[in-house]
Amino acid sequence: MLYATTTPVDKRRAFRKLLASGELLRFPGAFNPLSARLIERKGFDGVYISGAVLAADLGLPDIGLTTLSEIAGRGRQIARMTELPAIIDADTGFGESMNVARTVQELEDAGLAGLHIEDQVNPKRCGHLDGKEVVDTDTAIKRIRAAVDARRDPNFLVMARTDIRAAEGLDAALDRARRLVDAGADAIFPEAMRTLDEFAAMRAAVDVPLLANMTEFGKSDLFSVQQLADVGMNIVIWPVSMLRLAMGATGRALDHLNAEGHLTGLLDAMQHRADLYDLVDYEAYNHFDTSVFNFTVER
Repeated sequence: MLYATTTPVDKRRAFRKLLASGELLRFPGAFNPLSARLIERKGFDGVYISGAVLAADLGLPDIGLTTLSEIAGRGRQIARMTELPAIIDADTGFGESMNVARTVQELEDAGLAGLHIEDQVNPKRCGHLDGKEVVDTDTAIKRIRAAVDARRDPNFLVMARTDIRAAEGLDAALDRARRLVDAGADAIFPEAMRTLDEFAAMRAAVDVPLLANMTEFGKSDLFSVQQLADVGMNIVIWPVSMLRLAMGATGRALDHLNAEGHLTGLLDAMQHRADLYDLVDYEAYNHFDTSVFNFTVER
């Protein structure tokens, strides 16, 4: 009932243990708290919270317009709704070193299991758009050092994302990743890698966990979980996929409503009310204190 019973500290500890196992962890992107609970129900390893999704949820493009308070608030709402660890996209840290430090502590307090901070210039762009610019190595290192120094829970995962592959090539990405690991990054998110061979090269370059981003319509081919496991990836995310599917279905439903004047023909495509009630655990609320409030759950 209400929120997760596992504390953020325990989620982080369990996540670190699972990450150390070496198996590939699957983190679909949640676009709201209810979808995070469904991700848990379906047996995945964790929840990813995309900056692009959070921006889109506000009707904004992913170009650095969202604020730390917006990200932390929505991150808290999603993370507290699931027993799974949740990793959040913290963009560039919402500023430079001191801002990065505050970002880490705000997101720790919001109950997240970890974050990633990227090496783009401010304002940033969506990772799979052309024309990205990255900061110099010294600035990128300072961001990660600030993040590591600021965290209070040593199990809070500080992941460094590098976007340099698209700007300067693979060799630059490998070198940047090594430098970020030396700066204290717990894991590396190499954005917009194009082939399995590139992922394999990154695996050979660093000895920390690696994240693969399987976002549709981007720079990377869409590899399977098994393909990514075979080249040594540790986490795979589908950051915007669930939102895209939900919005696609909503668009088709609105077209159907315009054309037919009703949605009777789409009932089989909908989540049944009974399934929704089960997912939000109506029965637990009903039994919590029937002397205060009581209702019947229809099936």
